[in-house]
Amino acid sequence: MAENSGSHKFEDVEKIKNFLLEKTSVRPTVGVICGSGLGGLVNNVENKESFNYEDIPGFPVSTVKGHAGKLVFGTLSGKTVVCLQGRFHFYEGHSIYKCTLPVRVMAALGIKTLVVTNAAGGVNRSFNVGDIMIIKDHIGFPMMSGNHPLVGLNDDRLGPRFPSMTSIYDKTLQTKASDISKECGYGDFTRNGVYCMLSGPTYETQAELRLVQAVGGDAVGMSTVPEVIVAAHMDVKILGISLITNKCIMEYDTNEKPNHKEVLEVGKQRSECVLDIVTKLIGAI
Repeated sequence: MAENSGSHKFEDVEKIKNFLLEKTSVRPTVGVICGSGLGGLVNNVENKESFNYEDIPGFPVSTVKGHAGKLVFGTLSGKTVVCLQGRFHFYEGHSIYKCTLPVRVMAALGIKTLVVTNAAGGVNRSFNVGDIMIIKDHIGFPMMSGNHPLVGLNDDRLGPRFPSMTSIYDKTLQTKASDISKECGYGDFTRNGVYCMLSGPTYETQAELRLVQAVGGDAVGMSTVPEVIVAAHMDVKILGISLITNKCIMEYDTNEKPNHKEVLEVGKQRSECVLDIVTKLIGAI
């Protein structure tokens, strides 16, 4: 598929889907996208069959540290799953369509539910590093300015021209995730909130963060929203979980700076908690 084709082509999605179906006997019903430092989510997958992105014709390749670059099929909590171990970001130079192509493929493979995770900065002043935020809504700044994965000709075989984004994050899944978190003993550091996407790769200025706070954002990151839009377009139920890996710096009289190493370190420390929630949730679907 051409990098700047303007929209996804049904035939290209089908070609990748058929390639994968010929290589694996797994027929997934649940998809999982692993965020920065959260690739360990695949550790509990049984009977794994892994494909490197570069070996899948037409697939993009991840370039970011903390993103392994594998599509992993198998069984988790008794459900057949496909995991994207390493996602694609707009800031890597991929078109917004290329970033979301794997979600199209997962939906074409048959998933009915998508669990998407990410590492995010905490904008809400009551959030702490290491908190787990169940996403209740999002704001996609790049999408609002035209970098939208549904711009272009629409193919009704993939989804409707004007899909609703109301209640895009499934409320039943949110409640289940919250209940499971409490059962696991994580209730004290589990939150609900609004995820805001900026394009990156720079971390945000204080003024940009104050804007995010003013419009109701609780956490900020550089991914997720395009993937969620495409999943909803293809009638897939969605649960989003953000791991708060750093507290956003909104004050001017400070020498603190965010860094990717810190993000990966916190992801490593609390990834087991996210893993518990996701594993038990998938078993309860």
